[in-house]
Amino acid sequence: MIAPTYRVVIVVLSAFASFGGVARAAEVASRPAVANYAGQVIKDVGITPKFGDKLPLDLALIDAEGKPARLGDLFDGKPVILHLVYYECPMLCKLSADGLLSTLSTLSLKPGDDFTIVTISFDPREGPTLSARARDLAITRFDEGERNAVENGWHFLTGDEASIKAVTDAVGFRYVYDDSTKQYAHASGIFVLTPAGTISRYLGGINYSPRDLRFAIVEASDGKVGTITDQVLMLCYMYDPTVGRYGFAIMTVMRVAGLLTVATLATAIITMIRRERRRDTVGQASA
Repeated sequence: MIAPTYRVVIVVLSAFASFGGVARAAEVASRPAVANYAGQVIKDVGITPKFGDKLPLDLALIDAEGKPARLGDLFDGKPVILHLVYYECPMLCKLSADGLLSTLSTLSLKPGDDFTIVTISFDPREGPTLSARARDLAITRFDEGERNAVENGWHFLTGDEASIKAVTDAVGFRYVYDDSTKQYAHASGIFVLTPAGTISRYLGGINYSPRDLRFAIVEASDGKVGTITDQVLMLCYMYDPTVGRYGFAIMTVMRVAGLLTVATLATAIITMIRRERRRDTVGQASA
């Protein structure tokens, strides 16, 4: 016969075992739900650039001073880098902003002079206080003599839900709000637009090659920004929209090399013919 004390121990152990089995069963049962949720997020989040489409330039947004700002008025006849973020993003937006600032520090092209940057928060709850803080932080990342580039050529904006949706839909930027984490799930990248507001190029990720960004700005400006060297170099590089980068255009280089070879051979042949004719002329004169 089992003593009362042992009976209590057995009952307690059985309860723990049952609880563990229930917990494992609940965990297993929740896995499909988690997988389905993750799959839905992946489906709903991403960037599919709508090259050739145009931004709704009549949209009214709010600048860092709390004043209304018509989107089209910010282009000022220059190419525009559009950066979509939310200012209180704990990680990805900050990494993307750091990547953009790092690249800008290496470019000879400058915001305000050669192009404009427009940063827009896609969180309708954010306002001018946060956009002003982001602007002030960006100013500190520039040298003292270049800080007016941010003040004159970089706009930090917020807006209502309708205005934000109009911008994100126009460029193909998809994101979702996660109630469980109280954060947005989103991708990262920058869009380069023409002075007329047409989507010209997209550079993905959080680190942007100075060469790629320079080429994108030059192309968006239709050659009005940059140098002759840029135009020559761009013959050797081609934009690949599938990866959002510029790659070495081997076929173009081969064509150029072929033309140079033909031109060199033609020059050599013409030179030889002229020399031969001179010899014949000299020979006839001697005779």
